[in-house]
Amino acid sequence: MISQNILGIDIGGTKCAIVTGNTDTNGQIEIRSKVVFPTETAKGFNHTFQNICINIESEIAKTGLTPKDIAAIGISCGGPLDSKKGIIMSPPNLPGWDNIPIVDLIENRFHVKTSVQNDANACTLAEWKYGAGKGYNNVIFLTFGTGMGAGLILDGKLYAGTNDMAGEVGHIRLERTGPVGYGKAGSFEGFCSGGGIAQLARTLTLEKLQMGESVSFCNSITCIDSIDAKLVAEAAFKGDSLAIEIYRLCGHYLGTALSVIIDILNPEVIILGSIYCRSQELIEPAMRSVIEREALNHSRNVCKIVPAALNEKIGDYAALSVAACSI
Repeated sequence: MISQNILGIDIGGTKCAIVTGNTDTNGQIEIRSKVVFPTETAKGFNHTFQNICINIESEIAKTGLTPKDIAAIGISCGGPLDSKKGIIMSPPNLPGWDNIPIVDLIENRFHVKTSVQNDANACTLAEWKYGAGKGYNNVIFLTFGTGMGAGLILDGKLYAGTNDMAGEVGHIRLERTGPVGYGKAGSFEGFCSGGGIAQLARTLTLEKLQMGESVSFCNSITCIDSIDAKLVAEAAFKGDSLAIEIYRLCGHYLGTALSVIIDILNPEVIILGSIYCRSQELIEPAMRSVIEREALNHSRNVCKIVPAALNEKIGDYAALSVAACSI
C-alpha cells in the first residue's frame, strides 16, 4: 500500500479540530499535526466554516504540503446527517446548522475528495481499523460518554441503515421511568451516560438527604445540581456506598441493553468508550452478571466486551479514519 496524506475535521458543539496525518505502507495512520479551536455556535455556521478553512490551510502548510498533496478529507460530526449526500442536518449541538452541504463546500474550496460520517460511526471506524476492533468483522462500538450512541461493523462493513440512523441505541427504553436520555425517561442513554448517571445520582442523593442521612460527595441539598458522573466515580473509588450503588445500577442496565444487542447482532466484540474506560471496575461486575443471565449462550460465548483502545485520541483517529476509508 502506498503512503498517502489525509486530513480530518472533527466538528463538535464546543470545539473543532483539524488533524493531518498519513497512512503508512501497512495501512496504519500516523498523526502529524493538530489544531483545536472553539466552534462558537452563537456566531453561526459561516463563521465556523471560515475558521475551519483557515485552519485547514494553516495545518497543510505546516507539513510542507498543498491541497493537491492530500488524498482525502474526512469529517466527523454529530448527527443527524446524510453521509451519502454529504449534508449535516440540524444536529442538536450545532444550532442553525440546517441542511449544510458540508462535503460540497469543502470539496469546492480545496478540490480534495471529502466524506462525512456521524461521530459514532467515525469512532467505530477508528476502533475497528486501529483500535480494539482490529481484526474483527462484526464489531459494535458504544460511545458511552455524554450520551449513548453506537456504530456497527457488520460482515466487515460499516452499517449505517437506510438514512444513517442505525445504531441509535440510546433511545431504547429499558424502564417505564428513570433518568431521561435522548428525550425518553428510562432509556438506555438515561441509565448509561454521563448525563444519566448524574441524574440518577441527584435523585438518590436527594432521597438520602431528605431522610437525614449523609452523603460524602454532597453534604447539602444546595450542592445537588453540581453532582456529575465524575464526582460520583471518584466517591465510588473511595468506597462511598451510594456512589458504588449508582455505578452498579448503571452496570445492570448496561448489561440489560448489551444482552439485547448480543442476541440480535451476534457480534464478535463490543467496544465501550469513555465512561467505561475510566470506571470499568465499578460497572463490569453488574454488567457481566446480567449478560450471563440474559444473553443466549452461543452468542455470548463468542462475544468479547472490551474498553476502547484509542482513548483520548479517538476523535483524531475518527476523522482521519473517515478519510482513510474513503480512499
